[in-house]
Amino acid sequence: MTTRTDPWAERAFARLLARVAATASDIDAERFPLYADPHTGEWTTTGRGSWAGGFWAGLLWLRARHTGTAADKSAASACTARLTGWVDADTSTRGLILWYGTALAFEDPGAEQLRSRAAGACLSAVDEELGLLPWGSAFGGPRLLARVDGLPGTVTLLATVGPAAAASHLQRHLSLCLPGPGTEARPARDLVPAWSYKAETGWRECAEPAPGWSRGPAWLLLALADALHRPAVTACLPGHPQTLAERLADTWTGPGTPLIPPAEAARPDGPPDTSAAAVTAVALLKLSLLPGPRAAAYAHRAAQILKHLVDHHFSGGRLLNGCYDAHKGVATHHELVWGDFFLALGLAALTGRADLRTV
Repeated sequence: MTTRTDPWAERAFARLLARVAATASDIDAERFPLYADPHTGEWTTTGRGSWAGGFWAGLLWLRARHTGTAADKSAASACTARLTGWVDADTSTRGLILWYGTALAFEDPGAEQLRSRAAGACLSAVDEELGLLPWGSAFGGPRLLARVDGLPGTVTLLATVGPAAAASHLQRHLSLCLPGPGTEARPARDLVPAWSYKAETGWRECAEPAPGWSRGPAWLLLALADALHRPAVTACLPGHPQTLAERLADTWTGPGTPLIPPAEAARPDGPPDTSAAAVTAVALLKLSLLPGPRAAAYAHRAAQILKHLVDHHFSGGRLLNGCYDAHKGVATHHELVWGDFFLALGLAALTGRADLRTV
């Protein structure tokens, strides 16, 4: 188990924050980094941040918490304020945007107000008949979707204003996405990450993202770990959610399982996805904070993943070999802003700079 004084984690965290500072200087202050070329380090940016804008704000808050300077805090606060337009956007990725963009803020009333507004907006948008906050239409396509990337952050936002709604949103995705009771032998990594709904046909599996998508089980495990830290949410969940979390975690901790998954399970020789590994490490660290016989094993595996990422995929403060979209061939071996964020958050937890029970 890595300790708070391990020098590799301290050094990696410092290098990552130096990369954050360099990025903040290099890009237009009104734009958000999305992914960077693995050779040049040049960022592709977006005007509103897309679904990943909250991770850039989160990285700036990690820097501000570390340095304590007024300038860094001001930069983080200004970035978070630029996320305001997403409050009323029709998308369940408001959790990714507005939870992670505000959860690390400190002594910032604007961030607190934004998080509160976002939680209320998400609660108002829950479809009670379907039992979830729909994926939405903000990025085009049908809005009545259930996608696992609409879970992280959304569950925690909803939990602050409606624990029952948070539980319903999570449970609907669990019941759809995970292999059913009769197929326990099927690995959770093959979960179905996206479903569409029509009144005449009910829920139907979507072709994309397909089963075997690297971030599917990572996002689901993270959302479930977050729920387990919120008793008001788990009290509304049927069955034994911690047992379910253990089943999901087995995908990453069992004998012979890779530290870094392929972006697509059907292409084991294709691009890896370090961002999925970083998300998983944070989820395992969260699970390790809960009482239970597997806590130490989760902490060990999380540290193992983070150390492997730093030793083999980390250069110049950049987490490389993340895969934005293998199916479309977009940014398949790149630095990804959410990969950097979850690596930074995991390192912050290992070095005592972040409490994962509240992030």
